[in-house]
Amino acid sequence: MIISHTSHARMGLMGNPSDGFGGKTVTVQISDFGAQATLWESPGLQIVPHPNHDPFTFASLEQLHDTAEQDGYYGGTRLIYATCKRFYQHCRNNGVDLTEGNFTIEYDTDIPRQVGLGGSSAIVVATLRALMQFYGVDDSDIALPVQPNLALSVETDELDIKAGLQDRVAQIYGGLVYMDFDRDFVAEHGHGRYRRLPTDLLPTLYLAWIPHSTTTSGKAHNLVHYRFDNGDQEVIDAMKQFAGFAEQAVEALEEGDMDQLAALMNANFDLRRRIYGDDVIGPHNMQMVQIARDHGVPAKFTGSGGAITGIVRDQSVLPKLQEAFEAAGYNFLRVTPSSVDDAH
Repeated sequence: MIISHTSHARMGLMGNPSDGFGGKTVTVQISDFGAQATLWESPGLQIVPHPNHDPFTFASLEQLHDTAEQDGYYGGTRLIYATCKRFYQHCRNNGVDLTEGNFTIEYDTDIPRQVGLGGSSAIVVATLRALMQFYGVDDSDIALPVQPNLALSVETDELDIKAGLQDRVAQIYGGLVYMDFDRDFVAEHGHGRYRRLPTDLLPTLYLAWIPHSTTTSGKAHNLVHYRFDNGDQEVIDAMKQFAGFAEQAVEALEEGDMDQLAALMNANFDLRRRIYGDDVIGPHNMQMVQIARDHGVPAKFTGSGGAITGIVRDQSVLPKLQEAFEAAGYNFLRVTPSSVDDAH
């Protein structure tokens, strides 16, 4: 029996980066990119390195250097390795009985790297879902709101990678999700409040991103986290405002007020720019946002930088928008939101 699960890329539509500060976000999964984990029963347990993302043969020392710069030293293999360990540990610690059997697992992904689309978390979630099916574990054994925590622990606890819950919630729940990470609620329940919204509330969405970006969320967030933790009122107020944008975005979606949604997207980016500063935002990100705004289209980060998204109310703008982004050296796509079923 071959088991295969795909976890799609995701885009933060509103509220980020407040998800890392007890705030609120609206996030959508998109079906245009995904990571797939495939496993089958075998005598021993084996993780198959990806031929492109986990190479151990290189044409030159320069190619080895460039690959390590872009993908790190382990590609996706370490994510699968750590997911398997964490899954077993969680089941053992929580009395979840696993069926017998070993497997061979491999993965593939076409999610653009390091541009805030949830590429690494997609590999983890796809692996987690495949493991659950292989060992006969379902949502009654590991509750749905707990699964994003488990997926996050793979990177934060096992691999010491700075990350947050937003990506994992979106990829576990699927579709369009409103998330509230109120710290008191999380402390009491162990997870945030998550609510699925109908994807048909969404207008046309675009995505533009930097090819071969080297953006890392940890670098972007370190100073702001330091300021927040030390009581910097400007940052504390900003995170409350980001969370308020998410609340207002849900209202705008439910009321079909796309003018309000567009204004909120622009305000989200402008506030982020003020708090993080232009040096952190970076010239390429600034240029992408300006291209969008020059065409009357709102723009904000999908994550921590490297990619932007926004809504398109006038379909006739799309060809001109695409032409402008590609002429400046960026990738562009009209995206397709995924359904809840795509997450399972």
